[in-house]
Amino acid sequence: MVKVWYEPPPYGPRTALNRPAYGNGNDIGPKWVVRLSKMPPARAIVPFVAGFLFLGSIPMWNQKLPYTLSPEYLAAQRAYMRYHNMNPIWGISSQKARAADEH
Repeated sequence: MVKVWYEPPPYGPRTALNRPAYGNGNDIGPKWVVRLSKMPPARAIVPFVAGFLFLGSIPMWNQKLPYTLSPEYLAAQRAYMRYHNMNPIWGISSQKARAADEH
């Protein structure tokens, strides 16, 4: 009978023998990409999301609010809701909000 000695791959089961277990191998690419790929996910994702939110907010800096947010429009909307006896649990026509407006 022949004895067979099993030696598992160096990085554990289901890993290739000719590639490392993690990463792209030789850290190919710009150094900032390599550093970014080795960062914890939260440290890499949060700044990118914040940066894109900042860039997306730039076009809205000098814009006026829509007319539906003017005090006159909101008062008319509130009056309309009360006239038609809309009765939500919370919001501008709820009993609590009505009591606060009357005082």
